[in-house]
Amino acid sequence: MEEYQFFEVDGSQKSGSGTILRLSVALSAITKKPLHIYNIRNNRPKPGLKPQHLEAVKTAGKLCRAKIHGAKMNSKELWFIPYKNIGGNFTSSIGTAGSISALILTVLPICVFADNPVRLCITKGGTDVSNSPTINYMKFILLNILKKMGIQASIKINRYGYYPKGMGEVILKVNPSVYLKPIILDQFGKVCSVNGISVSTFLSNRKVAERQAIAARDYLSQNGYSANIKSVYDTSNPIQKGSSIVIWAKTSTGVIVGADAIGAIGKSSEEIGKEAAKKLNVNIKSRATVDLNLSDMLVTFMALTKEKSTFFTRILSEHLETNIWLVEKLLDIRFKVKKIDNLYQITKNA
Repeated sequence: MEEYQFFEVDGSQKSGSGTILRLSVALSAITKKPLHIYNIRNNRPKPGLKPQHLEAVKTAGKLCRAKIHGAKMNSKELWFIPYKNIGGNFTSSIGTAGSISALILTVLPICVFADNPVRLCITKGGTDVSNSPTINYMKFILLNILKKMGIQASIKINRYGYYPKGMGEVILKVNPSVYLKPIILDQFGKVCSVNGISVSTFLSNRKVAERQAIAARDYLSQNGYSANIKSVYDTSNPIQKGSSIVIWAKTSTGVIVGADAIGAIGKSSEEIGKEAAKKLNVNIKSRATVDLNLSDMLVTFMALTKEKSTFFTRILSEHLETNIWLVEKLLDIRFKVKKIDNLYQITKNA
């Protein structure tokens, strides 16, 4: 493979997580520049490619007709050589409770720059699992923020999936964007509305969705916010019970900040609802224009615009720092991070 000039990425740098792999592959596919990544997930207890990472790489490869070398379980080194991103209909199967949201974060930027619309059906994965945003967070918060940048994408949830069996199914549809608009989120404004969706799968007898929603509403009400949270009693996945809740606030300046929580054995429905509400309330009180989940995701799309973009976040997370480092390295652009009072201003320069 000496004839190729590769992006060289050391996966042990910064967070040393799967985030580096996913973003590197996405940027390789978009720029059509071959990627060589090594020390994949080197800082994790079980390093190398696991099923969800492997499927993300293979799906990205399908989208851009890539040649891939080293794509096997536990591999710590990978060569990814993209060809042409023409769009079309695709399928992807994770086969575990690995995060569908994480797979979407890999392929969504690639889909945005395809020649034609993309329809991707993702099966046998987790829609609402730990260490990953819930699928409703992706649907109601991420995609609505990206709409401000001119990105037309939708998520349809056919089946919810939870740990440990997964079995969730989602359809992602994306129309290509010729031009990405910059995003300026520099003023928090005034909270205009708070909405949410509380979901439980095959737990209607215990009124889990309603109990999560009531607990979240009560907490937010005590803090001065009236919330409209829809309870959904889902029956899409008979082999895997579970629950989740996501809440988001919209402001007068177009800011959307959110928070989510996932049901777990040993945690009451009331604890889950209150957990999401607490996280949202902390973000509102801080006046950060982007929540913790969204901050590192948004860096990817800001990096692909030509003009200046900016937002404020409460925490300079490891994932956020990693994504800034990586897009600067691979795209030869510059971000500026500035501490202002209790917030961090993240700016992508023109």
